[in-house]
Amino acid sequence: MSRVPVRPYLVAKDEEGVFRITVRTTRFNSQGYPLVSSETLADAFKTQTAAKAFVREEFHAESSDIAIK
Repeated sequence: MSRVPVRPYLVAKDEEGVFRITVRTTRFNSQGYPLVSSETLADAFKTQTAAKAFVREEFHAESSDIAIK
């Protein structure tokens, strides 16, 4: 696994065809190995643009903080 932290916000399309946001937190153990925990928000969005706008407004995220899948 890479030692580079993952982007903290992931916008992905699920099986139902709606976009969901996953908030990821990366921390490092004593050996420098990354430990990533994630939580998917209950909100669902019809478009990717709406999901990205929500992340920018609610979490004050930059575009470089958002990953798309």
